[in-house]
Amino acid sequence: MRFYRDGLGLELLSHFKDHDGFDGIMLGRHGDPYHFEFTKKHGHAVGRAPSQDNLTIFYIPDTGEWMAAVERMREAGFLPVPSFNPFWDRSGKTFEDPDGYRTVLQNAAWRPASGAARTG
Repeated sequence: MRFYRDGLGLELLSHFKDHDGFDGIMLGRHGDPYHFEFTKKHGHAVGRAPSQDNLTIFYIPDTGEWMAAVERMREAGFLPVPSFNPFWDRSGKTFEDPDGYRTVLQNAAWRPASGAARTG
């Protein structure tokens, strides 16, 4: 939880204990329409990420805000790792959580790739 709470600055929104044999926490930011939910089944070991290219990307276009986010990760004890895909190292920093899942803090605005499918 330190990676997401202390490093990424997400807040503990809710949690539950022993719901059909599972415990869980929800981390995010109050008022945002999304959150991360982490669950653990009693008696079941947590596995590692299937690859180094399983990514969550946070696009942070403001350079000062991006630098503060990178520094917060470092202060929480998480150092950048080389990205599996070198594209992410050009304008971002990649960090790995204790289970091997990776998060990229990208100093750019998100724009859909040309030719990307759109819905709606």
